[in-house]
Amino acid sequence: MLTKKQKNLLLFINKKLRSSGVSPSYEEMKQSLNLKSKSGIHRLISALEERGFIKRLAHKARALEVIKLPETASANDIYNNFSPSVIKGGLDEDQINPDELEVPVLGKIAAGTPVEAIQNEVARIPLPNNLEKNGDYFGLKVQGDSMIEAGIHEGDTVIIKRTDTADNGKIVVALIDEHEAMLKRIRKKGKVVALESANRNYETKIFGPDRVKVQGVLVSLYRNF
Repeated sequence: MLTKKQKNLLLFINKKLRSSGVSPSYEEMKQSLNLKSKSGIHRLISALEERGFIKRLAHKARALEVIKLPETASANDIYNNFSPSVIKGGLDEDQINPDELEVPVLGKIAAGTPVEAIQNEVARIPLPNNLEKNGDYFGLKVQGDSMIEAGIHEGDTVIIKRTDTADNGKIVVALIDEHEAMLKRIRKKGKVVALESANRNYETKIFGPDRVKVQGVLVSLYRNF
């Protein structure tokens, strides 16, 4: 059982590692917990290491590895770079206002095993009210469960803003080798591109930069109940 400060520090370290690939400094950790001295951070780090939650990497300054996360950590604690704006229901044809702006649905996207690249338009859905009207958007139907811990379920229709760039940690539609598309969280470090699942049962996929093209960034989703 972790104390609140131990848990908060562990989640902060995990978030920093996932977003940048580098452990936070003791000063960053101190500020994240609003502590007055770094000695408190040293004690918390030692406690987390003793309990098997983190590991200090030998011969590397500031290098920590997260071994596990507390069972009480929620999906939002772990994957807090994106909390989906879910529009429940509302995709029935008799509920769509013909005056609303519409988004083309371009087939299915894999949140697991890759599928063929984005297809032609198969349907149209209303643009969610919370999105800017001047953006370029498209929808995709989710297949698979590899993004479930980010709140994205099989059968959801994700709304994607078309762009060819994305910040580290964003959930994107990535086109692999010009013919396979998948919905993943993207990380870039040097010449390596990592596409991460939000499901512990799936491995991170690693590619060279010339193999991955960003097609858009996830901004919202529809879910029928």
